[in-house]
Amino acid sequence: MILARATDSPVIPVILLFGPTASGKTAILEALFAGNGAPISAEVVSADSMQVYRGMDIGTAKPSKDLQARLPHHLIDICDIKEQFTVGDFVRHADQACVDIYSRGKIPVVSGGTGFYLKNFVLGLPAAPPSDLVIRETLKKELATDGVEPLLEELRSVDPVSAQRIHPNDTYRLLRALEVYRLTGRPLSSYPPSGTSGHEDSAERPRYRFLLIGIQRDREELYERINHRTRDMFLQGLAAEVKSLVEKGYTREDPGMRAIGYQEFFLENGQFATDLEAVETLIARNSRRYAKRQITFFASLPEVHWIPGEPDAELPSRVLDHIIKFIAGEFHKEAPQHHPS
Repeated sequence: MILARATDSPVIPVILLFGPTASGKTAILEALFAGNGAPISAEVVSADSMQVYRGMDIGTAKPSKDLQARLPHHLIDICDIKEQFTVGDFVRHADQACVDIYSRGKIPVVSGGTGFYLKNFVLGLPAAPPSDLVIRETLKKELATDGVEPLLEELRSVDPVSAQRIHPNDTYRLLRALEVYRLTGRPLSSYPPSGTSGHEDSAERPRYRFLLIGIQRDREELYERINHRTRDMFLQGLAAEVKSLVEKGYTREDPGMRAIGYQEFFLENGQFATDLEAVETLIARNSRRYAKRQITFFASLPEVHWIPGEPDAELPSRVLDHIIKFIAGEFHKEAPQHHPS
């Protein structure tokens, strides 16, 4: 078994394994890292924006409890469905997990399909966070319902510098400052002035040495895998899982319930859908569209080594070859492959 070579090293080797939904990431993780016979001693940091929510198991394709027992996963089941989990939350939690994993002589493997999480983990949080319409609308409703004072009090608590700068009547800037904090977990005042930079310089992530591995599949084959996985989710009891969450008081407005595989169960009037065949068709369609967006976004990640998904039996060994070279410190001798057009 390969262990982290130098736990006292200031630079932590981190493997990022990613691909669109249903591309086969979990199977690779199990083949390479689970159990006593695994070739590499590692733990997984989940980069999935919906697996953080407790009670949402089938629709988010969480790894089984058995797999999690054999291969520890971090950032799974850490939030209530009503809680907002931001990219800033992810980067902070992932940083803590990677340091902890490496301190115990294991390799951190950040794996998932949320490209925005992966990009910000590698490059650092953006210097100018984009607007988030969901958070902005929530803040507007709070302003209309409770008035400005509770929002001012929140801003004084989380970002006293901005609270000092913003006039109480300037609700636009007030909402923007709170929006940034709720989105990233960082005060607006901690960011450089607008227009000074894009992402934080890579020097802001000096603690890591990254290996980015992307799983590439033929588009039609990927869509067929998505259709099959959606069917399996219904056979596993997805409808019952969502109905149980609704009975516990969760609604389509809660952050977790906006996930694909959950939102489709709600009709426009908020009622629970009864035509499960139509819901399954809608989930499969939305998942295929999401996969297409993922592929486009992954192309923006730096220095990705793309590995063809076919044949499946050879995929773990191909990934392992890259990892062994990376851990041995030899990977820099090879040029990364270009993303397929």
